[in-house]
Amino acid sequence: MNLRTTDREAVPEMPNRLGIQGIEFIEYATNRPQALGQVLESMGFRPVARHRSREVTLYRQGGMNLVVNASPDDARVSAAADGQAEISAVAFRVQDALKAHTRCIDLGAWSVASHAQAMELHIPAIHGPGGTRYYFVDRWQEFSIYDIDFKPIPTVDQHPAAVEGMSYFGVVQYIGSARSVDWMAYYEHMFDFSVIPDEERFGILPKGKLMKSPCGQFLWQLIEPDPWMEADDAPESLKRIGFGVKDVAQAVKKLKGNGVEFVESKELHPEDRGALTRNALGAVSFELVYQAS
Repeated sequence: MNLRTTDREAVPEMPNRLGIQGIEFIEYATNRPQALGQVLESMGFRPVARHRSREVTLYRQGGMNLVVNASPDDARVSAAADGQAEISAVAFRVQDALKAHTRCIDLGAWSVASHAQAMELHIPAIHGPGGTRYYFVDRWQEFSIYDIDFKPIPTVDQHPAAVEGMSYFGVVQYIGSARSVDWMAYYEHMFDFSVIPDEERFGILPKGKLMKSPCGQFLWQLIEPDPWMEADDAPESLKRIGFGVKDVAQAVKKLKGNGVEFVESKELHPEDRGALTRNALGAVSFELVYQAS
């Protein structure tokens, strides 16, 4: 998927009507949280807090928050069959969560019913592809959502450093055949994402269509199934997280030392532009992408 640093005066201001300011957290749903936790720790994440009332753990490295949801009463956890883990939500940082949520509903999005219990924060959300959710979070500066809903794990560093400065680069979404136009229109209409020209490519998997968030802090990649695949073989889902790093080779070396395996073949092998980890737990993989700044 390399965000470029561009002279601001040379680029017209992009509309950002939701006030999106990056990704607050990405959530996985699984009924094997310990197994997923091992995968995440090999990638440099550390468990820093546990939810006060649900089987949910917060992992962190650098500026990235990643939530593992294993609550048995959550339908998304029940749907993660055979011990697999799937991306179940992305939370966007916004200036005003209620305002952002209301605007999306007015534009035709479907609201997610709140299941917040007493003394828990209600985080507004809309439905995404394949049963996923998009949350809106406006408490991420002086005061964060984790201060209320989570209890820090004792003796654990709450702000572990990121491996080679890794940060959220983007999200890969698998979509249905001939659905690119529909999904691009959705992200433009709903979130003010903008399409990146096909000649601008990042990483080592330059497939599908790329879109940029209105804040310019992350990308969204839409990938249709290969022509030989049956439609039933390619459910729409949030498939993979991309991490930006300044030195891909050094990051690969460090992660290999943690036991992470990378895909290497004649067509695909770790290099300066990017690298792809092998699938774990059936469907969990990560992409490293060169990011200059």
